[in-house]
Amino acid sequence: MMWMLLMRSQPCRLCSVRKMLQTSKYRPFIACCTYTTDRQSNKENKRTLEKLYQFSVDVRKIRRLKGWVLLEDDTYVEEIVNILQELGADETAIASILEHCPEAIVCSPTAVNTQKELWQLVCKNEELVKLIEQFPESFFTVKDQENRKLNVQFFQELGLKNVIISRFLTTAPNIFHNPVEKNKQMIRILQESYLNLGGSEANMKVWLLKLLSQNPFILLNSSASIKGTLEFLQEQGFTNSEVLQLLSKLKGFLFQLCPRSIQNSISFSKQAFKCTDWDLKQLILKCPALLYYSVPVLEERIQGLLREGITIPQIREMPMVLELTPQIVQYRIKKLNSLGYRIKDGHLAHLNGTKKEFEANFGKIQAKKGRPLFNPVAPLNVEE
Repeated sequence: MMWMLLMRSQPCRLCSVRKMLQTSKYRPFIACCTYTTDRQSNKENKRTLEKLYQFSVDVRKIRRLKGWVLLEDDTYVEEIVNILQELGADETAIASILEHCPEAIVCSPTAVNTQKELWQLVCKNEELVKLIEQFPESFFTVKDQENRKLNVQFFQELGLKNVIISRFLTTAPNIFHNPVEKNKQMIRILQESYLNLGGSEANMKVWLLKLLSQNPFILLNSSASIKGTLEFLQEQGFTNSEVLQLLSKLKGFLFQLCPRSIQNSISFSKQAFKCTDWDLKQLILKCPALLYYSVPVLEERIQGLLREGITIPQIREMPMVLELTPQIVQYRIKKLNSLGYRIKDGHLAHLNGTKKEFEANFGKIQAKKGRPLFNPVAPLNVEE
């Protein structure tokens, strides 16, 4: 998904304040070792080991991953396994879950049951087992449960589909740690911003739900950062409708950037493309990622295109090509060259687009290359 890719590609530029992950309580040094000494082995909870072996769990993996779990006096292996079995998990799935998330066995069974009931509000048991297998840490983080429930109910009232909310629970769990009133406040600010930028009341709900489904992390921003970013863009000469266009295309990630970093990207692009303020604005409207990518990323991508023989005027004509990494550019150019198509002598449209779009275009070029110049079964008009 787009919002997962953008977050991964530009972590250093996110300027919104993030909550520090709570660290586990201090444990003796021996609990942090990734190997087992005789002394540690002697301190391991024998009952816990027996239960784990009983359910075909590879204890060696647990020792390497989070060996401190095996030193705990109070564990709930059997109880946690029973809960997973009630959901329909088989022996293989249960063993995999406990191997990847050993701390599950020190969670209170009551808390895990409450968590199960919460997740069942948005997904069926069969889907739930698959989600737990993929994201066991998210499921077995059993804190702020009442607040999480209120947030789930709020998202449902807002109109988000259950499949989207279940995705939030697994890939964006931090938004559920926000007090529900904080999330409600952020939604109100987004609605007000949309209307102030010229959006219509009739389209506001659709716009908001799409924005949230693409980028739930927008709820972790502050009202000040949202207002500051919008004001900065307006100061750069973008109209209200243009700001709304940029916001929609960047899926709200615009709010997670500092005005200073946006300004740096704008200044670099203006110098690299040797263009006027008006020309640069048109480039940005074509390719909003010019605001998002940091200067080092933009420089790397432009240089990569230049090394392939592509010119600055070609990039200005098709700036969306900067959304591709140098590795993707090289791969696509190599494929096009295999058909005799020289990208540096033509338009970049065939190079651009998603993987699916590129493959479709490549297939058309390939079919055209293999097509005969004339139809061999058609009659020839020959004058006698």
